[in-house]
Amino acid sequence: MIHQKTRTAGARPSRVKLNAELFAAFFRVGIFGFGGGPSSIPLFHQEVVKKYKWMSDDEFGDTLALANTMPGPIATKMAGYIGYRLGGIPGSMTALVATVLPTVFLMVLLLTILQSNKDLPWVSSMSAAVVPVVGVMLAVLTWDFLKKSGQSLGWGKAVLLTAGAVLLMEGLGLHPAFLILAVLIFVFLPFNKGGGDE
Repeated sequence: MIHQKTRTAGARPSRVKLNAELFAAFFRVGIFGFGGGPSSIPLFHQEVVKKYKWMSDDEFGDTLALANTMPGPIATKMAGYIGYRLGGIPGSMTALVATVLPTVFLMVLLLTILQSNKDLPWVSSMSAAVVPVVGVMLAVLTWDFLKKSGQSLGWGKAVLLTAGAVLLMEGLGLHPAFLILAVLIFVFLPFNKGGGDE
């Protein structure tokens, strides 16, 4: 629905405005997404769901789940799909370039600086200081998803599924993609489409 609205809302200025907003949103994700893909997910959520309202929480969760089952970096998959959904191929290209550009530029610049100053205490302190902030961002997003699951599935099922996922991934070392794929297969099984026992 958002896709249709955005694509048909107006003439050229709206497309230019959309691409400018896509670039700004994904540039912010790219430049502040310290720590790799997982740390950028809360930033994607902030831009896509909260700031621009391009997706609902449910749509974002579905997109994130599917992106995790596919190969490649999560940031580029999310940017490519969301950009395409909103603005077709030009939107996808805009979002991808905006996501990757800061990383490439900062990697070249910062690694040059860090390598030449790696023995200085402030360099190791800077790296260590970013970790708690990323941890808090991920914890907030995790709580949001858990609340959403509790409301849609019921708290008993949500807690049981969460505990099972933690056990399988952390206890047994199962890759998250296999767990998500198993859930998707279960959802689409023919016996699960009928009325069920509930």
